[in-house]
Amino acid sequence: MIRTLYIPKSGTPQWDIAPTALASAVADTDGLLWVSLEQPTAEETRTILTDLFHFHPLAVEDTESTGFQTPKVDDYGTYLFIVVMALTADHDHSLLNSAEFDIFLGRNYVVSSYYAPQLEAVEKLRRRLQRDERLQTNGADFLCHALIDIIVDDYSPPLEELEDELEALEDRILDKPQPETLQKLLRLKHAIISVRRVIAPQREVINHLTREEFSMIDRQSQIYFRDIYDHLVRVYDWIDILRDMATNALEAYLNSTSLRLNEVMKALTIVSTIFLPLAFVAGIYGMNFHFMPELSWKYGYPMVWIIFLLIAGGMLYYFRKRKWF
Repeated sequence: MIRTLYIPKSGTPQWDIAPTALASAVADTDGLLWVSLEQPTAEETRTILTDLFHFHPLAVEDTESTGFQTPKVDDYGTYLFIVVMALTADHDHSLLNSAEFDIFLGRNYVVSSYYAPQLEAVEKLRRRLQRDERLQTNGADFLCHALIDIIVDDYSPPLEELEDELEALEDRILDKPQPETLQKLLRLKHAIISVRRVIAPQREVINHLTREEFSMIDRQSQIYFRDIYDHLVRVYDWIDILRDMATNALEAYLNSTSLRLNEVMKALTIVSTIFLPLAFVAGIYGMNFHFMPELSWKYGYPMVWIIFLLIAGGMLYYFRKRKWF
């Protein structure tokens, strides 16, 4: 789907203009054009990126690619090609999905493209554009900043949900560790590592946009990109904290499981130790000899039981005194 916003220098914003009017909007260097490709078809991508804007084939290929792209910024002279990543969480928060978001930034236009479903950043920007006149008058670079800023702001909700899930798992581990808890914990740790791999290069991309490296971004907008960079630094530190939480929770699970296993082994060892002398006594009187005086004694059987009880009681008293259980 193709959605557009055209803001002429003097006039009201025009939403979703006709495809035939796009060429004149692109040619209007005093206006501002935003074209949003939302889960586009191959024909829509070719029509906008190749036929209308004549973007470099390598940039178009990166946009059409369904494989994993590293966040980056490429300077093609008359426009920038920026790849950033959005984050979405699954239904049980055990997996954070990274969604590629491509942006072409020119002097008077912004072209965005994404294939991920349920990406709310674009809708949020539309609502902001309707009520914030700064976004309509500050140029394409400021509009690009607003789009990336919303994407980065949307990192917080899934990370907060992940942190809450980690804290719940920690409580569950201390209460009663289960194999399902370990599986959930490992999935969360994998999700944290995956997000960290995405945030690290994206932080560097935004850092490049804060410097005077690209003519498409003026000094005033660089200040706003610096704010995004600071936010990404905080997010990166937050992810490191979550990673430490997951590691500590995993260690707590393993220690708790080991402690429970040691308790079981201690109980089994005590039982085996108590029954060892009892088995020895029973084995003696179970030997098939004719001349054993205790066998013909009428108190022999109860005496054996008394010996059993004395041995077992004495060993239990000794173990208790040594605080072995």
